[in-house]
Amino acid sequence: MDIIIITGGSKGIGKALANKYATENYKVYSLARTSSDLENVTNITVDLSDLKKTENTFNALLNELLNFKITSITLINNAGRLGKISNLENLKPIDISKTIQLNTTTPIILSSLFIKITEQLSCKKQIINISSGAAKSPYQGWSIYCTSKAAIDMMTKAIATEQIEVENGVKCNAIYPGVVDTNMQSEIRNTNKADFNSLQRFVDLKENNELYTPEFVAETIYKVDTENQLKSGDIVDIRDF
Repeated sequence: MDIIIITGGSKGIGKALANKYATENYKVYSLARTSSDLENVTNITVDLSDLKKTENTFNALLNELLNFKITSITLINNAGRLGKISNLENLKPIDISKTIQLNTTTPIILSSLFIKITEQLSCKKQIINISSGAAKSPYQGWSIYCTSKAAIDMMTKAIATEQIEVENGVKCNAIYPGVVDTNMQSEIRNTNKADFNSLQRFVDLKENNELYTPEFVAETIYKVDTENQLKSGDIVDIRDF
């Protein structure tokens, strides 16, 4: 059995990934606050910003999956939030905390549990982190989002460094999906220009039909994954494929 666990699998890129892998006969689990309403996807309702419930839910799922004959198992850390767009001094501590928690702390915790609980499995095991070009390119108004994604990139490299030394180690990669036509992009375009000086660029991308569809991103990630195009620790942009 080939298993994919996707966080935030009910919307946007996560939903497109869930649908793509499900149609390719993977057993797909979506961890999200809402249901994906997709056939052949098991929806597990959990608020990923609640760390204790997330830990308990993920623990229970992985221990249940160990009862199956697994040929591959993958965790896709996809869930995330942009947070309020504005200069750092304008952000409330609670908003800063929520963004770091969902974008960075939750993926680190899930990755830790995934590595630990699957350590006896000798099949293909991997973590795919959905990162962002914002990890490398600072944007005015996105200080927390950029910071959280830079942390995900470093986590990816650190996990790969650790796991290469381990028997039956977990492969770990990060992927930049490009600028994708999702709710997050709508949120960006509705920002006040005073809070985000790159606003016009994102408006133009939409008006010129230059946004990727979630389905295109999912197809590309599936292809890169199943054709084994990456070595552990690679951080790539889908525009390079």
